[in-house]
Amino acid sequence: MGRRTGAAGRRFGRRVGRAAHWPFTSTARGIRRATHAHGAGESGLGKLIELHAVNGAGDVMITVALASTVFFAVPTDEARGRVALYLAITLAPFALLAPVIGPLLDRVPHGRRAAMAGSMLARVLLALTLSTAVATGDLELYPAALGVLVASKAYGVVRSAVVPRLLPPRFSLVKANSRVTLAGLLATGAAAPVGVLLHRVGPEWPLYGACVLFGAGAFLAFTLPHKVDSAKGERKAHMLTHGERKPGLRTVGPAVLHALQANAALRGLSGFLIFFLAFLLRVHPLGGQSAAVSLAVVGVAAGTGNACGTAVGAWLRDRAPEVIIATMLGLVLTATVVAAIFFSGILVALLGAAAGFAQALSKLSLDALIQRDVPESVRTSAFARSETLLQMAWVVGGAVGIALPLNGPLGMGVASAILATGVVVAGRGLLASARRDDRAPRRPRVA
Repeated sequence: MGRRTGAAGRRFGRRVGRAAHWPFTSTARGIRRATHAHGAGESGLGKLIELHAVNGAGDVMITVALASTVFFAVPTDEARGRVALYLAITLAPFALLAPVIGPLLDRVPHGRRAAMAGSMLARVLLALTLSTAVATGDLELYPAALGVLVASKAYGVVRSAVVPRLLPPRFSLVKANSRVTLAGLLATGAAAPVGVLLHRVGPEWPLYGACVLFGAGAFLAFTLPHKVDSAKGERKAHMLTHGERKPGLRTVGPAVLHALQANAALRGLSGFLIFFLAFLLRVHPLGGQSAAVSLAVVGVAAGTGNACGTAVGAWLRDRAPEVIIATMLGLVLTATVVAAIFFSGILVALLGAAAGFAQALSKLSLDALIQRDVPESVRTSAFARSETLLQMAWVVGGAVGIALPLNGPLGMGVASAILATGVVVAGRGLLASARRDDRAPRRPRVA
């Protein structure tokens, strides 16, 4: 009798255990099916999607910890000084380091998995360093934050170089990048509230969470296929003068350069809006709401726009990318001019959504142009170089945003000027390139 009761108890325990594990295992299986669909599992792209999701979740954990220390934990005037110091000590040096990252990573094409794992492990150590500084705001926070930024961007440029080697059959590069980017955005959105909850336990706890995530990311990097480390057929991309003839960005036609200029304007706008609106909404919240709610509204609007732009990018992958980028420039310029003239909370949120949408879709269109116009022998290097240039544009935009007085119409006027510069420099050239491409014989699609 006792044995039967014991066996029944064990069976009941196993059932309870399976029931408790089911939500987690079923969720994991669902994520795996989504990331490995349409041949992404067989090619290895699914593993890169999962790695990028972990990377995005870890980065947002560090962002939550730094924002709480540098921005939210002190009065507005002191916060502005701290963010200015953060920009000077962290982002400004990165503007000097950014051009070095691409060429440096060009020298290790056979170690891309190790480079991505190394960027993860570096952030584990740096997050531990930050965990001792976030509570006090000591100066050691800033060099550690610079290290996190450099490691994160190094991962980004290597990831851009890896994607073309993991394309499934009948997958375009823009579709693959859409999947990878969307996974990162979804993971960021899911991890942000977790980071906020961890911060309620203690200011260092989001950093401990980041350590766990980046440790898992280091392991995932080595699960990528070995072909990621192959450099067969590759050459370095160079920013050449018009008189040179080696393969590079200037020898493949003006479309890529105009697209890069347009994306730089949009990325500069993004940096500007992040810094300017962070302080403006802290002093003048939207519609009588608290500063935290106002920032959340604009942040959610921008994130939603970014996710929608990423999703639409896959649908528009066969359309003329030059026209898409030029249209996005016009759309955001219109939104900034309207926000400058009729400044209001609703228009600021709509501008955030439009800027997020345009930045995502324009970046995917730039990827498509690199795929179409840059020779395969230098394409992966070109992705690395373009990403570092766009980060520099973000730094410049952020510096302008933090230097301005907290006047809404003035700030939106400056945002309009940033976009107008992009339209003047790149818009006409993009449309001219699109017309030339329409008249030219159709080239076979690559990937």
